[in-house]
Amino acid sequence: MGNYFQPEIECASPEQIRSWQDERLVKTVRHVYQNVPYYRSLMEKKGITPEDIRSVDDLHKLPFLTKDDLRDAYPYGLLAMPLSDCVRIQSTSGTTGRRVVAFYTQHDIDLWDECCARAIVAAGGTKEDVVHVCYGYGLFTGGPGLNGGSHKVGSLTLPMSSGNTERQIQFMVDLGSTILCCTPSYAAYLAESIHERGLRDKIKLRAGIFGAEAWSEEMRRDIQDKLGIKAYDIYGLTEISGPGVSFECSEQTGMHINEDHFIAEIINPETGEVLPDGEKGELVFTSISKEAFPLLRYRTRDICVLSRKKCSCGRTHVKMSKPMGRSDDMLIIKGVNVFPSQIETVLLNKGYPANYQIVVTRVNNSDKLEVQVEMTPEMFSDSLGEISGREKELVDALKAMLGIYADVHLVAPKTITRSEGKAVRVIDKRKLY
Repeated sequence: MGNYFQPEIECASPEQIRSWQDERLVKTVRHVYQNVPYYRSLMEKKGITPEDIRSVDDLHKLPFLTKDDLRDAYPYGLLAMPLSDCVRIQSTSGTTGRRVVAFYTQHDIDLWDECCARAIVAAGGTKEDVVHVCYGYGLFTGGPGLNGGSHKVGSLTLPMSSGNTERQIQFMVDLGSTILCCTPSYAAYLAESIHERGLRDKIKLRAGIFGAEAWSEEMRRDIQDKLGIKAYDIYGLTEISGPGVSFECSEQTGMHINEDHFIAEIINPETGEVLPDGEKGELVFTSISKEAFPLLRYRTRDICVLSRKKCSCGRTHVKMSKPMGRSDDMLIIKGVNVFPSQIETVLLNKGYPANYQIVVTRVNNSDKLEVQVEMTPEMFSDSLGEISGREKELVDALKAMLGIYADVHLVAPKTITRSEGKAVRVIDKRKLY
């Protein structure tokens, strides 16, 4: 299964996994309590001391951490090691308020590389592969994470970063890239560009590791068909470490969480109640092996499901579903919860490319949902009557999916700005009023 498959860890028994988690959780809670005054204060407000946490069964006693806490504690308030022991920072890509800054010791970097190496091997990667990394580098965790994982596996690594699509494709052809790592929206753009240049037969890609933004199963199938690859999901957050917190295997039915490093919970986002495996709710993570920036019960705001169903790949670590939306940025339109992934599913099922934009406005105190959708070149040659018919068909399909009316506008190919990083899918103009 590759050069960096660790069966003694990744296929460990549930009892062994639980033993690791119990021991590491107790150690981490003590470490945080002793070294992070901000979090110690949160614990004391709940009347909790490290002695109250003896195993994973006691995890629910600890207070949650949120992104607001990270902003309030910026920059050093949640640092659990001397700054002199830290070798790197990474930061979120947020554009409003204080950024979230995460710290890493060399030990933390080594563990992060290991987690990303597991993801590459789960996608079939070995030291014989050429791993083409066009996630952004710098403060964003995508590029450094997969770069480090590729080195750990021993693969030839192309640190391309994002942008400059001409150069991306040239290196892909000339150097024989076999594994592509980027956002799914950029993978779709690369596929489109490769086909336009007639280079599909010169591309040697066989797998892709895509993350950093939401994408649907329909988008996965579209990318796989156009690039002739198997597309794997990967999940992570800067706050927890970066990509590699969880990853898909060949079964493609969810992402295995690296449970020797992270404990996952699903909670009711309204009440904070811990939910059993199999129920949909908000994902919460606790780091149990990090030194510099270990977060306890961090609320990701991602909505998903955990499953311990036996996996054909042999890995025993719990799986999380692809995030189904977010508890904090889902669109509430006329009282209805709307997730962009629902709209994407309708569009791709109807044969439209994965280039669309959702615009929400408020007119006369009423919400208005508009969906701008690019046509394929073939559709663009239709008559005005045919285009109008297509728009009505989409209006009806979206009404059936969402339960509310959406105003659909089909636009010419290449009209919607392409993304070389995270795609901007939603423009909510209500926030400007």
